[in-house]
Amino acid sequence: MEQFLQQLLNGLFQGSIYALIALGYTMVYGVLRFINFAHGDVFMLGAFTAYGMNKVMGPALASMPWPVALILVLLVSMVACAALGILIEFLAYRRLRNGPRLNVLITAIGVSLFIEYSAQLLFGATQRGFPALIPREAIANTGGLTISVAQVIVLVTTILLLVSLRFVVMKTKMGLAMRALSLNPTASTLMGVNNSVVISFTFGLGSALAAAGGILYASLYGGIDPFMGIQPGLKAFVAAVLGGIGNIPGAALGGLLIGITETLVRGYSDKVGIPSGYSDGVAFVILILILIFKPSGLLGKVEREKV
Repeated sequence: MEQFLQQLLNGLFQGSIYALIALGYTMVYGVLRFINFAHGDVFMLGAFTAYGMNKVMGPALASMPWPVALILVLLVSMVACAALGILIEFLAYRRLRNGPRLNVLITAIGVSLFIEYSAQLLFGATQRGFPALIPREAIANTGGLTISVAQVIVLVTTILLLVSLRFVVMKTKMGLAMRALSLNPTASTLMGVNNSVVISFTFGLGSALAAAGGILYASLYGGIDPFMGIQPGLKAFVAAVLGGIGNIPGAALGGLLIGITETLVRGYSDKVGIPSGYSDGVAFVILILILIFKPSGLLGKVEREKV
């Protein structure tokens, strides 16, 4: 039981990061009905922004209490990546908004590759150690469980960001405009909504969450590289589909389920007969099963198109 609880907690901490990234996928899909495959690379750039801040402002950050330094780094990285997300939408996607979906999909893959190899050119291909913005020592008096300060901060930060996102979407005028645009773009325009502004805001908000996810992920695992966003980005996409693409609570639920399932398979690999190295493939097996048996996802609704 103790081993099971430990693996469950590890999966919860890991899944919370997948949930943050999945929210960006699901918000963009909910508004524009396409998948932004460059989202995982914004996740990577968020971690590199924090790394660069630490190199430039290292002594100043070290003189602050670590929670203050962490909040400062999070805010600056989230703002920078939000601006980048808005720029990507403006330069790469805006003119394709009314074009075939395949064009947008190919463009998204192209933007993803451009960001990855540009980052490799700028930062190099070797992995770099990520600064300890969050203490990584274990918390005492947790029984037989091993829980680090970094893991708790990751979970708490994720919950706060999810609650904040829920508030923005459900309780603000911009959130109302996002929901209106998702339901009927033409009707929202007739009611005075500036669709371009709402779409840019959606991209910016999703990119900010991806940046936070990148910093939290790097704080847990201690290393960053230009291709670090590929696997978490794909798993977050699976999480969004699992929960119901376009559904915000579903994306959060899917991220947690993917993280927990992956960790349990890794922890019990000898008992289930799956080598631990194959745990990354579990998410994609789940994706295939979801697409076969429940394409709308766990919390998604079946949409009927009128012809």
